[in-house]
Amino acid sequence: MLKQQLNFKLSQKLSPQQIQLMKLIQLPTQAFEQRIAQEMEENPALESGKEELDEFNDDFGDDTYEDTYDEGTEVIETEINVDDYLSDDETPSYKLSANNYSADDDEKQTPYASGTSFNQHLLQQLSTYRLDEEAEEIARFLVGSVDESGYIRRELNDILDDLAFTQNVYTTVEKIEKVLRLVQELDPAGVGARNLRECLLIQLHRKAPTESVDLATKIIDEAFDHFTKKHYKKLLQKYDITEEQLRGAIHEIEGLNPKPGGTYSGNTRMVEHVVPDFAIKIVDGELELTLNGRNAPELHVSREYTNMLKGYKEAKDKSKSQKDAVMFIKQKLDAAKWFIDAIKQRQQTLFVTMNSIMHHQEEYFLTGDERKLKPMILKDIADKINMDVSTVSRVANSKYVDTPYGTKLIKEFFSESMKNDQGEDVSTREIKKILEMTISDENKRKPLTDDKLAKILKEKGYPIARRTVAKYREQLDLPVARLRKEI
Repeated sequence: MLKQQLNFKLSQKLSPQQIQLMKLIQLPTQAFEQRIAQEMEENPALESGKEELDEFNDDFGDDTYEDTYDEGTEVIETEINVDDYLSDDETPSYKLSANNYSADDDEKQTPYASGTSFNQHLLQQLSTYRLDEEAEEIARFLVGSVDESGYIRRELNDILDDLAFTQNVYTTVEKIEKVLRLVQELDPAGVGARNLRECLLIQLHRKAPTESVDLATKIIDEAFDHFTKKHYKKLLQKYDITEEQLRGAIHEIEGLNPKPGGTYSGNTRMVEHVVPDFAIKIVDGELELTLNGRNAPELHVSREYTNMLKGYKEAKDKSKSQKDAVMFIKQKLDAAKWFIDAIKQRQQTLFVTMNSIMHHQEEYFLTGDERKLKPMILKDIADKINMDVSTVSRVANSKYVDTPYGTKLIKEFFSESMKNDQGEDVSTREIKKILEMTISDENKRKPLTDDKLAKILKEKGYPIARRTVAKYREQLDLPVARLRKEI
């Protein structure tokens, strides 16, 4: 026997509009502008720029149009409230009333370099050499294998196979290596190297011979492992040299370029251009927050669409095709109205969230001292502005703020808290900054180990374990003591 059962379940689902709003909030300024352009392309009822609507409002007033017609047994009702889509104010209602513009509201475009690529630059140099047909094919293939850093990171045996299968060139590893030496003569110096050691040697061989250059060449060629691990005592013993001589050789090596391809000015790689979403200034000792004006676009309903509504209202006889057209217009106007409202809500959310962050970290923004950063997690701000943690996260993860101390990613102001020796909550950012300063001030001939760093921090009132010091040091991208050693 089939048993029927009735269950009650409470669930919460986000509407498509809410999901779209969350996506809008997450977008940084440039991506937001692209989203607006996409919406305008998809919705002809939405246009940019200011629009005078008084004449249209006078024609329609506050009337609500209703019409009903029968088609067979189906009844279709069309109801359009023009006031939902039009405003009597010349200034769009979605403009924030305070601090909505920054000093650089004018649209600025970042020029991108154009011209020959890095590989084309190498091929142009290659064309000046007189090579036989086979050598030229190999050389062009090798140049095509050079990455953006200037290296060929493939084994010669793999290149041998690829030449045979893709270029129908059957040769030997010895011939490829011979041609590779020729490619390594191209500029910039070091290009075509297969590893860092070879790259540095190519550059050293091009330098005018001096005592320091000769010693540097020997160190890289014969004792590269000792050099990279900074085993300076072993180098002093191996070559029976003074510290001054070793220092001169190291100075020559430090002047070399480990990524020769990165210096080519014609290398047209995409450059990330950060546009601050907010700006914070200090005016008369007080913090002033502004939202980038590019987040407040001028949008209005298309005049053509409003004229179509006007014509429909004035028409005495209304055909089915006209009614269908008006239903389409209503859908587009609904979408345009929602999008404009969503932009307004996005602006308000961004401004309220950043304003709360600014006041929470007021001491930092007034001084620029990272040691003044307070512990702050997403929930702290969410509770202050009465919003969800996920909303604060969307604002913090992808937005930048222009401060008197440079452009900062907002999420950098968030950090966990730790107890100092007095039982007070301090930011982990504060501890990292003190750790960074301690390492910066250390004696580079005898750098501090993690154990010693932990003791120093404890003496300064921050009792943290050695493994925590190691974790913070790695997060700061600072090497271990042995690799920080200088002679």
